Amino acid sequence: MNTHKRLFLGLLGASLLLVALLAAGTWYLIFNPARSIAYQVILFTMVSLLVGVVFWAFGGLAGIVITLLAARTFEPLQGPMRVAVNLFFPVALALGRLLRIDPNRIKRSFIEVNNQLVQARHLKVKPKELLLLVPHCLQYSECPHKITVHVDNCRRCGRCCISKLLDLKDKYGFNMGLATGGTLARKYVREYHPRAIVAVACERDLASGILDSNPIPVLGVTNERPCGPCFNTCVSIPMVEGAIRYFCGLDKE
Repeated sequence: MNTHKRLFLGLLGASLLLVALLAAGTWYLIFNPARSIAYQVILFTMVSLLVGVVFWAFGGLAGIVITLLAARTFEPLQGPMRVAVNLFFPVALALGRLLRIDPNRIKRSFIEVNNQLVQARHLKVKPKELLLLVPHCLQYSECPHKITVHVDNCRRCGRCCISKLLDLKDKYGFNMGLATGGTLARKYVREYHPRAIVAVACERDLASGILDSNPIPVLGVTNERPCGPCFNTCVSIPMVEGAIRYFCGLDKE
């Protein structure tokens, strides 16, 4: 397990530990004689629920580690794993900020963990059940053709990587959407009802998109930003094709 994965998993574990300590402190307050019975009952109920969530999430963290090490999915652990990631990812980010860790490093680590968890599922889908979501900033900034609604409006001039992505679309037959943000990305998901998604974006949008798309499996590919964020970005075509071939069951060919 490399350093990138350990960063996210370490922060996730530390977040769970902090919440567990908070629950223990609250538990102590419950039995403080100075508190009224009603107050103690309310606190007891709240802490019992919190402790249940923490134990469930600890099971999820263990499930993530076991899945990464075994490179295979254990179905009973899927629920706890979703709880651990969805509830405690924001806590891990906040803890990272306190420790002055670059948020993009944490998100890259999360994306890497997510990708390996998805690959451990060995899911195979038909090309028409696969959606490729890419950001509008991949399009050449001075291009006069609007392709956010109909990506096939692209003239394939070769000045940006959209033409190469469309070549992949023609080759494999998957669905493709070019999104200006989360709202349009969710629209494409509702429109195509994919069983799997390959998503290209910056670390921030990829991390939030992976969480929003749950339980649909998403393989994330981070874009490259030679001109800065959200402007004439690009992406590794071999990495995108590799993700597509994985979902289509062609990665071993």
